[in-house]
Amino acid sequence: MFARSASRLAQQVTHMGTRSYSEMAFTFASQRKIFYNAESVKQADVPSLSGSFGILPAHVPTLAVLKPGVVTVIENDGGSKKFFVSSGTISVNEDSSVQILAEEACVLEDIDLAAARDLLSKTQAEINSASGEEAKAAAMIAHEAAEELVKAAESG
Repeated sequence: MFARSASRLAQQVTHMGTRSYSEMAFTFASQRKIFYNAESVKQADVPSLSGSFGILPAHVPTLAVLKPGVVTVIENDGGSKKFFVSSGTISVNEDSSVQILAEEACVLEDIDLAAARDLLSKTQAEINSASGEEAKAAAMIAHEAAEELVKAAESG
């Protein structure tokens, strides 16, 4: 058993030497729009259910679930772009490619703060009027997303 594990580890370490440490093929899309399509970027900072984290080239392979919040993409020229995401998935692959697939996403500047605050009020009312655990849980999830949307709009 130990010999097999050591052999696998040796193969991984040998394979890691072939990875590119300076490039990261980054894909970021929602159901409605493709923001990046296998483009090279320096870094992506993402909110996940297990905590926010930054992704750089040669990041350890990872699968994670997006939580509502802001994705920041630092492009090769040093500029950055910020996006609000509602939920989705993050895949960081061994070849340094990264895919972020969001249920909903938009550029931070496109968020209407007044509309976001209105949505927050509506989701609070839905929590208060929910009958049953399932309806209350759904309303609480929508409320969490609305809270993060308001925070994103206020910071953008």
